[in-house]
Amino acid sequence: MSAEAVLVRKGAYYDSVQLMRVSRALTATPGVEAAMVAMGTELNVAIIKDLGFAVPEAGPGDLLIAVRAGDTQAAVAEADRQLTTLQQPGTASEQPPLTTRAAAARAPAGLVLVSVPGEHAFCEAYDAIEAGLPVMIFSDGVTVARERRLKELAEERDVLVMGPDCGTAALGGVGLGFANVLTPGPVGVVAASGTGAQQVTSLLDWAGTGVSHILGVGGRDLSAEVGGLSTLRALRLLDEDPATELIVLISKPPDPEVARAVQEAVAALRTPVVRALLAAPDSGASDAADLTQAAEQALRALGKPVPEWPSWPGTPRRAPGETLKGIYAGGTLSMEAAAVAGRGDFVDYGDDVYTRGRAHPMIDPTLRMEALARAGEADVVLMDVVLGHGADPDPAAALAPAVARTSAAAVVVALVGTMGDPQDFHRQAAAFREAGAAVFASNAQAARHARSLCGEGS
Repeated sequence: MSAEAVLVRKGAYYDSVQLMRVSRALTATPGVEAAMVAMGTELNVAIIKDLGFAVPEAGPGDLLIAVRAGDTQAAVAEADRQLTTLQQPGTASEQPPLTTRAAAARAPAGLVLVSVPGEHAFCEAYDAIEAGLPVMIFSDGVTVARERRLKELAEERDVLVMGPDCGTAALGGVGLGFANVLTPGPVGVVAASGTGAQQVTSLLDWAGTGVSHILGVGGRDLSAEVGGLSTLRALRLLDEDPATELIVLISKPPDPEVARAVQEAVAALRTPVVRALLAAPDSGASDAADLTQAAEQALRALGKPVPEWPSWPGTPRRAPGETLKGIYAGGTLSMEAAAVAGRGDFVDYGDDVYTRGRAHPMIDPTLRMEALARAGEADVVLMDVVLGHGADPDPAAALAPAVARTSAAAVVVALVGTMGDPQDFHRQAAAFREAGAAVFASNAQAARHARSLCGEGS
């Protein structure tokens, strides 16, 4: 017979993504029916209550451990064991710095990475910029007005703001956020899209061409409200970088006026630029139609051959119907696939509406496993799986069995990653193929294949 326990640990702070992984591991423990380990924020308390637990009074600085199990003491002990593997709060006698600026003064840094709840990210980023430091804002939930203010201040202080909601960056070979293992090379990337940057740079890596830097600027930077402030600065920085011979500019559809301003800036650079402004109005013939074409244009501009991108098309389980469902983790990859396929129902599970109170789908596969379970017998399912540091250490372990169980007629996987990624690209590809999926390293090629299965031709 199951019992319940909810413990409150006052003032015990842990990173939310780490706690989500502890929750997943605890839930998978034999004898545990339900579990959640999280900070006592209003949202997390509501989620724990939705699981049927009675929650004692707790604040956002308190740790909550909620378990329903045959042996709650053993379950709590397992939670504690998992927690001991995480980085513990500092115990040094010296008073820790209370602000970002004070921390930078104590231990000078070249970059500040902000990864706190969105309502607090503005203050920390503002403090970093005031200290004259470039900043990467991994957090989402920052209003567009505040984003504009941060980037205006950055112009005054002559520093770069990457983000908000900047999931991917790489500086001199050091990856930040969700980052693939890339060889050093001559291509610099300015990206208002994390997964877009990962797709292009992964393909370049497959072609033997490396990357100097990836400067993520946040998905709204090329909007009318923000005006491309970080994009323009990032382009100038890469133009001045002696290691960068070619720049690739990646974005979801930009505002037309901002796109024109960016093009004027591009025309004034010494370094050639390949533009992948997906579905951009009035973008001009020089823009790549999709991310794979952008990678191919970059290779040709460098005088490099374009290889055949890895793919394993396989065969569908049965004759599919005309219904295409996209279940994506990357917003730009979802948008690109929908545009290339020209049909279907696409859901970006990485959108903010799906990530409140849970890890990003590149870490937590739960929502996409549920979507696979809901697929119909005639459906063609198209999905991305993104590898690299920060992502699920073994995405196929959960998703491949879900692919094997789905009733869909066919599943097509865009597997974005490199040979150097810790998940082992070929092992992941083999697991999805064995589960009955077609696998492509190019998201655009995966979308074309899915469209052809629906009878639309390739």
